[in-house]
Amino acid sequence: MGNSLLMPGSDKTITALLVTLLSCAVCVPLDGDTLCGAGDPATYSIVFTGKWSQVAFPKQYPLYRPPAQWSSLLGVAHNSDYSMWKANEYASNGMRDFVERGEPWALMKEIEAAGEKMQSIYGIFSASAVATGTGQTSTVFEVDARHPLVSIAVRIVPSPDWFVGIENFNLCEKDHWKHQVSMDLFPYDAGTDSGFTFSSPNFATIPRDTITEITCSSPSHPANSFYYPKLKTLPPIARVTMVKLKRKKLGFQVSQPNVTTIENEIEDSVSETPLDCETSLWSSWGLCRGTCGNLGVKKRTRYILLQPANNGTPCPDLSEETQCEPDNCV
Repeated sequence: MGNSLLMPGSDKTITALLVTLLSCAVCVPLDGDTLCGAGDPATYSIVFTGKWSQVAFPKQYPLYRPPAQWSSLLGVAHNSDYSMWKANEYASNGMRDFVERGEPWALMKEIEAAGEKMQSIYGIFSASAVATGTGQTSTVFEVDARHPLVSIAVRIVPSPDWFVGIENFNLCEKDHWKHQVSMDLFPYDAGTDSGFTFSSPNFATIPRDTITEITCSSPSHPANSFYYPKLKTLPPIARVTMVKLKRKKLGFQVSQPNVTTIENEIEDSVSETPLDCETSLWSSWGLCRGTCGNLGVKKRTRYILLQPANNGTPCPDLSEETQCEPDNCV
């Protein structure tokens, strides 16, 4: 009875309409994706600046074997079908290799496989390692309207599985590319190694945890190298700046950007983090010594676990004594 109400040829019209709707649905971006209306691809310079100094992060600061430094920077331009890493999600095997040992090959293969399978990758880029905690490195990369997102990761060296980076950052703003972006970076724990300190031995986390940001109070353990309970927030440990390069008439400007630090910018922008002295618990009281008929003296001691820095609370006395009744008077 329902079919009798259809006009001749209307079934073909409905079929065609459904096909059109389905084809359009395929074109609709996934949740979280943003349509980019920028026309031409854009080339950006990216400058990574380490701000990991002993003044800003005095607790257990690595001075040797190895000293504080950064791995090479590994980045990718992509769309929302791919994620290099994401907070509160599990790290891939390639990401684990990179943040634990600085080995990029497995991660690069994962990126290339995603590009071949889903056409989600526009390009991989890298910048050289930084030999100090407060050095700089830079490179250039390109994005286009179909791949406007950028993600990077840089390993903190030494560390169990700690890194800094940016995830799925969109450089496109409706119909144009952003001119310049600067972001402070804070440490992340990849959730694959259970070490608490910069120099912790390898101790795999089984089962793995998700990637989480390290804060001044989390993990809440005094042994944690980033544990500063008197701070509200950690100072930034690094900074990344991306600048869109100007186009020339015959193409893009792709020369290496000038990354010379201006007027000690790195040192001047570092905040001083006070570090209080930490001592061990008191030892047991020693024997009470003295002469018969008189009060004697007994002592106990403690030792320094952590030297103060940057006007932190100084260390208290490391020994004390009190009067007592002699155990074996003479």
